[in-house]
Amino acid sequence: MDKLRAVLSGRDGNTTSTPNIIETVNEASTLSWRSRVRGFAVCMGIGVLCSVLGVCCLFIPRIGLILFIVFYTFGNICSLASTLFLMGPKKQLKRMFDKTRVVATVVMLVCLVLTLCAAFWWKIFALTLLFVILQVIAFTWYGLSYIPFARDAILKFFSMMFKMCIRCQKN
Repeated sequence: MDKLRAVLSGRDGNTTSTPNIIETVNEASTLSWRSRVRGFAVCMGIGVLCSVLGVCCLFIPRIGLILFIVFYTFGNICSLASTLFLMGPKKQLKRMFDKTRVVATVVMLVCLVLTLCAAFWWKIFALTLLFVILQVIAFTWYGLSYIPFARDAILKFFSMMFKMCIRCQKN
């Protein structure tokens, strides 16, 4: 647990140097590790609950689609915000806009906003569903960027599937 804490806080766990004054002040003014984990768990739980509730609301006549969009988008926002508890807002934002995940982050955030705009302002439900689908893909791609080699594995898998489909069509 100490190694995980060290990695999430930006230390590699092998350094024994004394922290400078800025690090000391930062550590003194932030939440404890236990509070961070609790905040993460609660926020992630709310996010997952809202997303599942949104899918369940999809089958309610007339207002189901609107409820789905609101709950699902709010669920994604809560799930994204939950990681702020583990790393802190500054570090999380820095990692979100790192060169390896900046495109996924921007697409994800834009789709979150456009989903709500298409549902409430433009009132075009086909466009809203398109933005929800793009939101899911972007959120997944963003999440995979934190797992080493996960994106490469997914790309290889789909490349292999595409080649198999091409071969099947030729036969």
